[in-house]
Amino acid sequence: MKKTPRIPIPIEVRKYVYNRDKYQCQSCGKKFAETTLNIDHIIPLAKGGSNDISNLQTLCSHCNQQKKANIDSRFRRYFS
Repeated sequence: MKKTPRIPIPIEVRKYVYNRDKYQCQSCGKKFAETTLNIDHIIPLAKGGSNDISNLQTLCSHCNQQKKANIDSRFRRYFS
């Protein structure tokens, strides 16, 4: 599988994803006031995921570090 090149995520897209996800980690549920939030690729770029907005999610730093370059098991049924 070919790795997708990483591109900077524009601030407008970041704001949209945070807002869409209600400023809440999509894995553990922690909110902005409780933790540091990041934008993450649901299907990692290293596994052929896209830079499309539909492949982005909000994760807290802890969940993002645990996920690394793995596919989130909650989405495996859609992208296996």
